[in-house]
Order: sequence, then structure tokens, then C-alpha cells
Amino acid sequence: MNNISSITKKELRSYFYSPAAYIILGFFLLVTGWIFGSHLFLMKVASLRNLFGIIPLIFMFLAPALTMRAIAEERESGTIELICTSPVKDNEIILGKFYSSFVILAIAATITIFYGIIVSFIGSPDWGTIIAGYIGLLLLGGAYLAIGIFGSTISKNQIISFIASFFIILLFYLSDKFLYLMPGWLSSILRFISLDYHFQNIARGVIDTRDIIYYLSIIILFLYFAKQSLTERKYE
Repeated sequence: MNNISSITKKELRSYFYSPAAYIILGFFLLVTGWIFGSHLFLMKVASLRNLFGIIPLIFMFLAPALTMRAIAEERESGTIELICTSPVKDNEIILGKFYSSFVILAIAATITIFYGIIVSFIGSPDWGTIIAGYIGLLLLGGAYLAIGIFGSTISKNQIISFIASFFIILLFYLSDKFLYLMPGWLSSILRFISLDYHFQNIARGVIDTRDIIYYLSIIILFLYFAKQSLTERKYE
């Protein structure tokens, strides 16, 4: 745990000592603020429903951007060899990288609670549904980040890592969007593996253990893939 904590702190310092975290957070808040403001002031809709509809799409770009440098940069610069020859296990490296990026994503999501406070002054929002929505966002974001960490182990090139992560996330996100073209047995499978399908369940205020187990399974699975990929490629 000490090694994981040290890596997490090191990564967080590297994020905030460079413009990266501020640019990513600024972009996120700019887009979400514009969407919330346009619905509130132009369409007179005092609700976070539209925000919960768009944030998963923003996270599809945000998560790969946060994680593309996690392992790829270390391998490109050669520092991964130094880390791996120190008394640190591969799974500790992966978890430290994951936790640090999750903190950044959680900060971004948490800041948007301010929009909920604004809505509470105007109307009577259902805070139970809002809280469930944020739980869903954190679980969804965690799944995106785990895929992003795995994508970062694929190549030394950060752009390739970003593209690989994005398309894996997109594949999982869109898997339930064309069910009417699929046979019944395949539709059930594609709906179950859809990241968005499980998020929509939670965003409606229904926190089902099956949805939570699904997201935790995706996170664990892709972090395991990342660990295996790191072990195989770290000295390339």
C-alpha cells in the first residue's frame, strides 16, 4: 500500500505541476458549464438530466487524455525500467496510475455538484436521483480509466494509446445502440456489456448491485490486462 500511495502522490504532483490537469479540468468545466447554462437560461430547464446525458460522452475523451501518458510516457522516456527495477510490483504501478487519474476525474465530477446547488435554488430537484447519477458517473469513469490505463500499456506513443483507449471505450459504449439489427440472444449479450446501459440504470436513481458488480468487473478486468501487458512490454 505504501508503494501504491507513493506512486499515486507522484502522479498527482506531475499532473498539477504541469498544465495538463488544469487544461483537462478547464475544458471539462467549460463544456459542462455551457451545456448546463444553455438548458437553464435558454430552454428554461432546471435539471441535471441533460448534464448526466452528456458527461459520459465527455468522459470518453477525458479518460484517455488523462491516462494516455500513464505508462506510454514512462516507456518512451525509459523511466519505466528504473521503476520496475525498484522494489515495486507491476500491479502496484498500475494501481497507483489508476488511482491518481481517478482522483482527477472525481474532482471534475464533484465540481459539477455546484450546478445541482443552483438548480436547488430554482426548483426542487430529486437529490436521491442526483446522488445516484454521480455514483454512476464515478463507476463509469473508473471503467473508462481502467481501459485507458490498459491502452497506455499498448504503445510508447501517447497518441496511439489515446486512440486505442478511445475506440475500446467507444465499442463498449455503443454495443447496445444497434440491438434491433441483432438476433435476440446476441442483443442480450450486447446490452449487458454496454457501459452506457448500466449507467442509464443508475442515473434513473436505481442502484442495482448487478450494475455495480458490472463496473467493478470491467475495472478489475482491464487493470489485470494492463498489468499483464506491462509485464510483457516494459523492457521493449
